[in-house]
Amino acid sequence: MIIDDQDASSKQRNPWRLCSVNQVEEVKLLLRLIPIWACTFAYAIIVAQVHTFFIKQASTMDRSLGPKFQVPPASLQVVPGITILLFVPFYDKFLVRAIRKATGIPSGITSLQRIGLGLALSILTIAIAALVEARRVRIAARHGIIDQPKAVVPMSVGWLVPQFLVMGLSDMFAYVGMQELFYDQMPEDMRSMGSALTNGALGVGAFLSTVIISVVQKISSNWGDPWLVNNLNRAHLDNFYWVLAGLCCVDLIVYALIAKGWDDVGWIGDDVGDNDGGMKRKT
Repeated sequence: MIIDDQDASSKQRNPWRLCSVNQVEEVKLLLRLIPIWACTFAYAIIVAQVHTFFIKQASTMDRSLGPKFQVPPASLQVVPGITILLFVPFYDKFLVRAIRKATGIPSGITSLQRIGLGLALSILTIAIAALVEARRVRIAARHGIIDQPKAVVPMSVGWLVPQFLVMGLSDMFAYVGMQELFYDQMPEDMRSMGSALTNGALGVGAFLSTVIISVVQKISSNWGDPWLVNNLNRAHLDNFYWVLAGLCCVDLIVYALIAKGWDDVGWIGDDVGDNDGGMKRKT
């Protein structure tokens, strides 16, 4: 317990002045997690594009599958899930075993490394999306439909599959790594908050995505050539993707610096704690 002279002389102890070692360690732990948590916002911003602009891209492209069937644009969102479903068994059975021999870590790589790999893959996702969008706009210009926003660009929607596929790999590493880290680093009675941090990061990322869009629109409008207009062929969406890629690269560098100085801390429950209710660290 942490007690000063005022608390020792008082018959009724003030809970705002008196706290256990357990409570102090919990606060310190949360403060240590905040920088890592904040670095995952960039990944969440890319996730937001998957459900918005990626789908809008698909709606302008040739979605024919046979003479009569049109692929619904939103159905492309199943690609990341299918990617995870197919890749996880291969990852667990082959890659983890090979990496485990090199690192000596049971899971192959640490949670921090898994998050970092997920962040890098999210950058690759948005870079692929920028290249595909640039090609889509060139084809629209070549066919003279750049000022016809409702016209179908003669480019197969299959061109979008790689960016959805890589996003699935990013989810597999970043999202799972976040869940592992925030769960493992939380005391027993705060483990539910670890899951909340993961979902909270996605929510913050969606909000930041709208903020970035508003800022980009305002700045580009001041330049006289507004981005992200209703006509996707004139929206400079590829440039917007490159802006996001640049921001995410900066974020990845910051994350690497923070993770380099991080020492993983596990927690053993109160049942093996010391007598005053504190917790022992597990290295």
